[in-house]
Amino acid sequence: MRLLRYGEPGQERPGCLDSAGGIRDLSSVVDDIDSSTLSLRGLAKLRNLDVESLPKVTGKPRIGAPVVGVSKMICVGLNYTDHAAESGLEIPKWPVIFMKATTAIVGAYDDIVIPSGAEKTDWEVELGVVIGETARNVPRDKVYDHIAGYLVVNDVSERQFQFDYGGQWVKGKSCDTFGPIGPWLVTRDEVPNVSSLSMWLTVNGRSFQNGNTNSMVFDVTYLISHISRFMTLLPGDLVSTGTPAGVGLGQKPPVYLSPGDVVESGIEGLGWQRQHVIAHP
Repeated sequence: MRLLRYGEPGQERPGCLDSAGGIRDLSSVVDDIDSSTLSLRGLAKLRNLDVESLPKVTGKPRIGAPVVGVSKMICVGLNYTDHAAESGLEIPKWPVIFMKATTAIVGAYDDIVIPSGAEKTDWEVELGVVIGETARNVPRDKVYDHIAGYLVVNDVSERQFQFDYGGQWVKGKSCDTFGPIGPWLVTRDEVPNVSSLSMWLTVNGRSFQNGNTNSMVFDVTYLISHISRFMTLLPGDLVSTGTPAGVGLGQKPPVYLSPGDVVESGIEGLGWQRQHVIAHP
């Protein structure tokens, strides 16, 4: 199932895609795409729905972030061998974990706003894992029981804030609009092999990233098990699992985003995103 939220910011309604790719309204079934909907019980209820009988959504509404109430967004750095190489860094022995503020989350087609004083705004297409059941010290062979589904993430990064200002990476990752997710959440049962999904990103039509989740240093089961040792993952939490080579920082010379640019990205079976880049007002 492909779950989504549509409508203007702050007024989104729950929906899903039908067999023809049209939007159907889910508000008579669930209040929102939140922790209760993403639980095993909630998803089981949705799987029994006759989607084609739900009300059609007409027109072309804005598609918002497909999950609401994310308590934390956890990111993994240097998790692709080729990206570590282009960054001039060694492949880590343990996952590099950092946080991204949930206030950065926006819809897949919303604008990326370059913040005031930024000079090195970069892109990173990533596989996002959405938690469906509380995960605490979960063994690898039980991880899938705790996953609701998957989605596309653009882990937008301001490299000047991230590297030049000292301290942790979080401040270069957390500016408003730096977390486009979606356009929809694809439930786990529709992704038979999450460890072999092609992924891509272009800027102004120029291809920069072409990778596959089979190049991860640490796969999804390892990451969720590992992270759940150090913190409790709650339903609706989002883990962004790292990016392949081709980020702006890795170009020679580096290439960064400017107002007027258009970023498009996607992951096999999970949909695609498109963002216009604008200057801070």
